[in-house]
Amino acid sequence: MSFVRRIARRTKGDAPPPDDTAPAQRAIRLIIGLGNPGGEYAGNRRNVGFWTMNRLARRHGMRFDAKTGTYQLAEGEIGGRRLAVAKPRVFNNDAGRAVMALADRLRLDDASELLVVCDHLDLPTGKVRIRPKGGAGGQKGLKNIIDLTGSDRFPRIRVGIGRPVRRGEPSWDPEDVAGWVLSDPAPDERALLDAGVERAVAAVECALAEGVEAAMNLYNRD
Repeated sequence: MSFVRRIARRTKGDAPPPDDTAPAQRAIRLIIGLGNPGGEYAGNRRNVGFWTMNRLARRHGMRFDAKTGTYQLAEGEIGGRRLAVAKPRVFNNDAGRAVMALADRLRLDDASELLVVCDHLDLPTGKVRIRPKGGAGGQKGLKNIIDLTGSDRFPRIRVGIGRPVRRGEPSWDPEDVAGWVLSDPAPDERALLDAGVERAVAAVECALAEGVEAAMNLYNRD
């Protein structure tokens, strides 16, 4: 039974809770980058997940041919493995809807078959960090995926976008943060982000070929 169907049954109260003895990591079958759809958001810091998916797909000759109301999907091979690369067509905060629709379409058996790439405010611009599971760290799209799948046991690659600065200090003010993530970086910052995207693509390829732990050991270094 796919994990989407298990969640539906659990919601109705007629199925037991998830089996915490399941393997910590299955083979990755879906890679999804977070961001906001639409041309007006294309260059925003928030969309580094989309930039990563675009670059990954181009590198491996994959095209985003399949489109629905919630996602764009490219399917092909990376390192001899058949898998899917996707971008939501819903806003970042609703990314879980796209993941659930994709999980149903692809008949994923477990959330750990998913790999998410997203932006992160608390990493320096362009830095990349990989984790095998865990909380959302303030990223609302990631939180929505965790909430809807009922699991945080999937790997994620975060690309740092840094925090906005007010009066010389990092700001947590919601207006400052919203303005920061939904604006385009200056050219020198964009160069750092592009380098981070390239590193994130390489980290995805490493995770697929050698496993998430190997990718962490290699790409979590400064």
